[in-house]
Amino acid sequence: MTSGNNTAKPKLACEIAADRVLVGRVSDDGRSLAACAARELAPGCVVPDLVEGNLRQRDAVKAAIEEALESVAGRTHDVIAVVPDAAVRVVLLEFDTLPADSEEAANVVRFRLKKSLPFDVDKARVSYHAQKSKEGIRVVAAVAVASVVEEYEAAFRDAGFSPGVILPSMLAALGAAEGERPTLVVKVDARTTSIAILNGDQLQLFRTLENMRGVAITGDQLAEDVYPSVVFFQDTYHLNIEKIFVAGISDTGSAAPALRAQTGAEVQELVSASQLGVSTGGSVPRWRMAGVVGALIS
Repeated sequence: MTSGNNTAKPKLACEIAADRVLVGRVSDDGRSLAACAARELAPGCVVPDLVEGNLRQRDAVKAAIEEALESVAGRTHDVIAVVPDAAVRVVLLEFDTLPADSEEAANVVRFRLKKSLPFDVDKARVSYHAQKSKEGIRVVAAVAVASVVEEYEAAFRDAGFSPGVILPSMLAALGAAEGERPTLVVKVDARTTSIAILNGDQLQLFRTLENMRGVAITGDQLAEDVYPSVVFFQDTYHLNIEKIFVAGISDTGSAAPALRAQTGAEVQELVSASQLGVSTGGSVPRWRMAGVVGALIS
């Protein structure tokens, strides 16, 4: 999802999560963060939802955005806004062909989306990316109710920043993952567990599940939630998962045995120490930074 007319990729990213605001500025070489910061939000300030208003205490959210971004921004005011996965529906669509005209293609995508959304697509923001696949064309579409997106945009603008790009957290986080081989990416937050499978650097599966356990989810519980998606991928593509990246839980090691038992794949934290950057000083937990890091280094 884009907002505004800037074509250059912003050097700042800010994720609004249910419990905090996380920000980062990319290094000059584009491979890591030069600075990062976070500000906590009181419970109930942000309630991620697909159709209802998300920012229940707008002044508090605006203040957290302003304070966090000003601590790392320098003179830059363009920012990639990363919003909760529960506020955006991500849908994978398969087409034999798409019209060459971009407006016609967008209308075709919107028409297909009507059958898979719990809200009126005519009142939604739609952004999509099309890639050729063996079957034809695979489209990754991100869809959100326009009023929800506008609510986040207004919070950034009120804080003095311009949200030129808007991404759901999991799609942003995938920028930190290598996906040439069959790769499972699992990202946990306070309300959802998002699951993606990459292969040949293409997104082949995407699911967002309700997560009532939050970031306190155990490794066994996480593996149980992930298992149906792994089986579906293996049965559909006749491939085995070769690598697993995990984000959003403080102890990836606790989840590794259960996930490895299902797949035999290597399990590691999605954000590496080198991606977070040595100069950030460990001020923000690495396991919370996948959305910001992925948005900036992709």
